[in-house]
Amino acid sequence: MPVAVLFAARPQRTPQGGCQLKNEEFAQLMQQYQRLVYTVCYQFVHNPHTAEDLTQDTFLAAYAHIDQCDPAYYRQWLVRVASNKCKDHLKSAWVRRVQAQQDDQLPEPRGIPPAEARNPEEAMIARDEAEALQAMIRNLREPYGRVATMYLLEHKTVALIAQLLGRPEKTVQNQVFRAKVILRQQIQERRQV
Repeated sequence: MPVAVLFAARPQRTPQGGCQLKNEEFAQLMQQYQRLVYTVCYQFVHNPHTAEDLTQDTFLAAYAHIDQCDPAYYRQWLVRVASNKCKDHLKSAWVRRVQAQQDDQLPEPRGIPPAEARNPEEAMIARDEAEALQAMIRNLREPYGRVATMYLLEHKTVALIAQLLGRPEKTVQNQVFRAKVILRQQIQERRQV
């Protein structure tokens, strides 16, 4: 984070009864505590860009009021300034507004094909693989074929399948498990070819 650039041109202040830091000394202080302040900010806001902004705000506030702190307590003081900046940020009207959905959660606008159709070759390959997998499921030997079709393709529960087929639930669970093992082996063999 290029925070040190912010303070390069600032003239020295003469504090009223406090300690005075030169620009180089403050830059060294920033280098020493930059990661700590960033981590504190990130723990509050959970956004790296906002945490960087709040880190800069923290050091700006610290530079303006550095004369009010005893040098032995710089670390604790910077953490307190950072946490207060974060709390102020989280209480602000800007942050409290209703958050818009992320781009990947928004529905596709009309007239634009769905994301999977943007690359026709990948869509075709995915469709072929899905059809091949469905064929493998339907072609499993009994007693696994019917159970796997109902569970994996028709999305029925184990309890419902057991009721429809008149089998115990534990038997259906074992058959679903074994069907998955067989399918996994067939898929691995298919990929090796």
